Amino acid sequence: MLSKGHAAPVLWAAWAEAGAFPVEKLHTLRRIDSDLEGHPTPRNPWVHVATGALGQGLSIGIGMALAARMNRTGSRIFVLLGDGEAAEGSVWEAAALAGHYHLDNLIAILDINRLGQSQATMYQHDLESYQQRFASFDWHTQVIDGHSVEEIASSLESAVAAQGRPAAIIARTIKGKGVTFMEDKDGWHGKPVEPGEALERALAEIGENLELEEELRLRPPETGAQASAAPSVNPDTGLVIEAPHYSKDEMVATRQAYGTGLRKLGIVNPAVVALDGDTKNSTYSQKFLEEFPDRFVECFIAEQNMVGAAVGCSVMGMIPFASTFACFLSRAYDHIRMAAISQANINLCGSHAGVSIGQDGPSQMGLEDLAMMRAIVGSTVFYPSDAVCAERLVALAAQTPGIVYIRTSRPKTPVLYSNDEDFRIGGSKVIKSSSEDRATIVAAGVTLHQALQAYQELRGQNLPVRVIDLYSVKPLDEETLRKAARETGVLITVEDHYPEGGLGDAVLSTLASESCKFRKLAVNGLPRSGKPAELMDRFGIDARAIVTAVRELTS
Repeated sequence: MLSKGHAAPVLWAAWAEAGAFPVEKLHTLRRIDSDLEGHPTPRNPWVHVATGALGQGLSIGIGMALAARMNRTGSRIFVLLGDGEAAEGSVWEAAALAGHYHLDNLIAILDINRLGQSQATMYQHDLESYQQRFASFDWHTQVIDGHSVEEIASSLESAVAAQGRPAAIIARTIKGKGVTFMEDKDGWHGKPVEPGEALERALAEIGENLELEEELRLRPPETGAQASAAPSVNPDTGLVIEAPHYSKDEMVATRQAYGTGLRKLGIVNPAVVALDGDTKNSTYSQKFLEEFPDRFVECFIAEQNMVGAAVGCSVMGMIPFASTFACFLSRAYDHIRMAAISQANINLCGSHAGVSIGQDGPSQMGLEDLAMMRAIVGSTVFYPSDAVCAERLVALAAQTPGIVYIRTSRPKTPVLYSNDEDFRIGGSKVIKSSSEDRATIVAAGVTLHQALQAYQELRGQNLPVRVIDLYSVKPLDEETLRKAARETGVLITVEDHYPEGGLGDAVLSTLASESCKFRKLAVNGLPRSGKPAELMDRFGIDARAIVTAVRELTS
């Protein structure tokens, strides 16, 4: 894997030299009709993941190495990194975890050429600094001359032979080596030598010095290598995913049901793997760990690396579920963004969403996550309101391609649905309705239960309203929402999320062509510690606020 994705031209050239495709195709570099893009993406069949957002390749490599170990494939993963990207924290998150898990099937090759995009790198050619850092994480390290084919070959043999720990080859190189006017000179990052005298001089200095002892032959890349869908029946065992078994009005947090659903899914499909960032006793992924310790990866408090490792697992055909508090996924957002560009199939669970977590305070409250995940290209966003829905959505997520996000809540809430209730992507549930409804309340998660309390109060005041559970936030059930807007003339969204980019904005985009009164109830302002009920009241997303909004809009 080429973590330093800006070096894509040399990757394409090497593959062309090895026979992956005709050398003439290199002339299509960066053209709109070519899969030889400016940075590697899986549009080209030889690329497993997109790179170019630096500092991510080693994390993905860890996921691939872990999956190879779980599946006993014997695969060895090589990751080529640049020295500039070694300033990224995720590189050292990955280095620490690889050492911790003794991943001797992972080999990192560091190109230490001293120069970044705009100036010299932090440590320049101080190779000992890089070596000491990797050695401190229990890596087998070697320092070599990156321009010596003999030293490269020898170091690769030594790295492959290393047992019980990952290997790092730290190669001293010179940027522009062999061209006098470019060699070790700043200002050449991403710049080709234009045709003319300078190009002729450069080609003459380089010469025809590449001699391959024998022709390289590449095996065509396997297609469909990414995660397969989780079936409802495992063809190998005949097991069917166990249905939920709750009683109506039983109090269960959706985060607990997530763990239960994940464990049940793991029983049916051995490709399911769980990752967590030291929150497994809160996200309840520990239920999966207790049943399948060999398919659980504790990533510790390093969310960037956790998401990257999940992408690596998906590349190797696993079905990863990575979980942490919703707020902490914002730290990993660039990895999530690149996962979408990689066309990876990963499932993310963000628990402890919103002010309803209570006394822990604003640093622990996920209030931006819906906006964040809705913006990811091709993503699916689920927000279950009860335990049955949460379990069903976990199973559905495993069968859904792309990035799937499941938002779970901390408080225990009543079970609303029967155990055989069906849920679908882009669906919703109309929980309360009549032909006389004068307003529609749209909610999900904890605020749906506030909406149902408001429904009861308004019913006592002879003011009938419709209540919709919008468990699929992306894509939306547009037909149901538009029908409700037309029939009731008033629509109110209520969410435990900031007003920007969340459930309310998603509904508004659907109703742009409809004529109805609309109000968005959301967390306006910076929250604080307090009891969940106090906070929901303070920020106007509880039953009392909903009743007030309905009365004002229907008066």
